[in-house]
Amino acid sequence: MQIFLITFGVFMLVIAAMAIGYIFQKKTISGSCGGLGTVGIEKECDCPEPCDNRKKKMAKEEARRKMLEDNRII
Repeated sequence: MQIFLITFGVFMLVIAAMAIGYIFQKKTISGSCGGLGTVGIEKECDCPEPCDNRKKKMAKEEARRKMLEDNRII
């Protein structure tokens, strides 16, 4: 049990140190390499067709884009 408590304490110290560093730097958390798009992968799976949820999201984005374009023209 003593080893567990020592290990837990060390982990808590490391997490606290990272939190303090994050607070003082005041930077947003971001990926280190820019994500999958930088290596040429457009989506996370190898499906030939997007799933239903992705299709709905894409339709919403397209409708929003079209609405914004229509509002600019007027």
